[in-house]
Amino acid sequence: MLRSQGTFREPKACRLFDRFNRSIDYLRVSVTDRCNLRCVYCMPADGVPLVKHDDILSFEEILDVVRVAVDLGVTKVRITGGEPLVRRGILDLVSMLAKVDGIRDLAMTTNGTFLTRFARPLKDAGLHRLNISLDTLSPEKYCEMTRGGDLDDALNGIKAALDAGFAGTKLNCVVENSSSEPDAVAVREFAASLGLEARFIRRMDIENGEFWVVEGGSGGDCRRCNRLRLTSDGLLKPCLFSDISFSYRKLGALEAIMRAVEAKPEAGCSGAQNKFYSLGG
Repeated sequence: MLRSQGTFREPKACRLFDRFNRSIDYLRVSVTDRCNLRCVYCMPADGVPLVKHDDILSFEEILDVVRVAVDLGVTKVRITGGEPLVRRGILDLVSMLAKVDGIRDLAMTTNGTFLTRFARPLKDAGLHRLNISLDTLSPEKYCEMTRGGDLDDALNGIKAALDAGFAGTKLNCVVENSSSEPDAVAVREFAASLGLEARFIRRMDIENGEFWVVEGGSGGDCRRCNRLRLTSDGLLKPCLFSDISFSYRKLGALEAIMRAVEAKPEAGCSGAQNKFYSLGG
């Protein structure tokens, strides 16, 4: 629903609230389902069926959804993938979104392997923050976990982000059970040595509804969930652990957003149709 204080005001002065009185002010935007890595917890070894090129939202369509969402009260936008930096022209999209009046936090989640090339241009284009995936500091384990990735690419990307002047950069570390595991401890110490914050994400099972609150973040805490998700092919989803979705192309941005907010469940259950590689976690 749309809610405002007192007499009616223009939508930009309003805020979105779901049925459980949670303020919805965060939109995660998946710009691609493609990735240069094949992380074991994200996609199968033989890859996945990719969304057809014609089905992927154009930058203008993404901008349309974001503008309407911001007019309704969204203040935080995060660009995800897949790996968002494999999307051709991604700097143009960042620049377009950075010009939307009302976005207070424009961020991106990335595996970091392309940041030696993109960190400074992303900063110049107007991106505010980065979350960079780093699950281990062992080159052998990194190669195994990503099915062929090079740890140095990620570490050099983190350095490039720091050199570019990004503040508030966080390292996302996926763990089996807890942040006391050796790889997680090493990532925490590495982050601290650089003045960065580490967040620990226990492996989740979307299809079976198994998820936990992110250590160092708010993800997985249904009581405080404030987000909607836009898939790369134009579906507005109110919850990662639900198959509910509304098509932007069929309904338009306003109707799809409003329906997604109204349908947002009190808590996640399961999402057989949702995949980490296409929704960005």
